[in-house]
Amino acid sequence: MKVIDLTHTIKPNMPVFPGTEPPQLSPASTFEQDGFRETLLNMYSHTGTHMDAPAHVREDGITLDKFPADKFVGKALVIDCSDLSEGDIIDISYINKYKNIIDEAEFILFKTNWDKYWDTEKYYGKFPVINDEVADFLISSNKKGIGLDVISIESIDSEDLPMHHKILKNNLVIIENLCNLDQIGNNLFTFCALPLKFIDSDGASIRAIAILD
Repeated sequence: MKVIDLTHTIKPNMPVFPGTEPPQLSPASTFEQDGFRETLLNMYSHTGTHMDAPAHVREDGITLDKFPADKFVGKALVIDCSDLSEGDIIDISYINKYKNIIDEAEFILFKTNWDKYWDTEKYYGKFPVINDEVADFLISSNKKGIGLDVISIESIDSEDLPMHHKILKNNLVIIENLCNLDQIGNNLFTFCALPLKFIDSDGASIRAIAILD
């Protein structure tokens, strides 16, 4: 068994969505004063590698804490879109390349290799995004969720967030800011993306891993 970490480390001054503040990690208890260490975390619910709940964009949407735990674990498949460039579209042709096994996957993860631009201005630029046909396939095939190695499922300058609305209203989850998808390959694997469980969570940072047999 091989376990691959797909999660960016939370730290001060890390990339965050424009308009939000980076996380603050400050010592709450120290060995010198208290005999033990504790850290005070102050951060947005969509910090780093994270999961969007339907409640992120919908008033009637379910929150992450209301989902059963098995919502966050399942068979996954990485779709290789690494040939795409800035502003390109992930269309249904990328799905069709995997039609022999894609029905067995519960999570679809799109590998653009954009995580190599983490901590650079280009990470916030015109990264590849999926189109409506791909979103419709994910919804109609009853996937648990979609993941990407970019900062958003749609263009960073999108104001109405139509792709978020389309996917989240159907109770899929969206996972953004994944990394290391290039280490997985083209076979099915076990995917775990466990969000921090807090009440009424519109989203949460996760520890995402791939388990390869």
